Amino acid sequence: MKTEIATPTGEFTDEFTLRLSATRRGARLARLLAVQQLHDWGVSATDAAELVVAELANNAVTHGRVPGRDFELRLALAADHLRVEVSDARGERRPDPVQEPDEGGYGLVLVAALATAWGVSTRSVGKTVWATLPSAVRRPR
Repeated sequence: MKTEIATPTGEFTDEFTLRLSATRRGARLARLLAVQQLHDWGVSATDAAELVVAELANNAVTHGRVPGRDFELRLALAADHLRVEVSDARGERRPDPVQEPDEGGYGLVLVAALATAWGVSTRSVGKTVWATLPSAVRRPR
């Protein structure tokens, strides 16, 4: 596991990037480490971010997994919002929210409900699914 904290650029004051194995354990670790990072940044009300990270990471390891390839979690904190990005190696498998889920398929519906915006970006290898969450409020340290 390799942790990289990027130098802040542009509108973001803090960035966190982490590459994890594309397994259920990796998805769970992504959620736990995202919550810890938000806590370290002093961000309050992390429940929505935790759910979004959990859903996007789970989708990456379930639908975007390529054997031998990792997935990547990136958090970018701006003054008024948090951007969550999860990248995987399967660019041809793009997320498609189910309009009327039966036994599953609620993940992206949940992401859409919690985020102010979400989408998919193409990468040279794979794709990035991103979501923007409002009002990342910092607690005094």
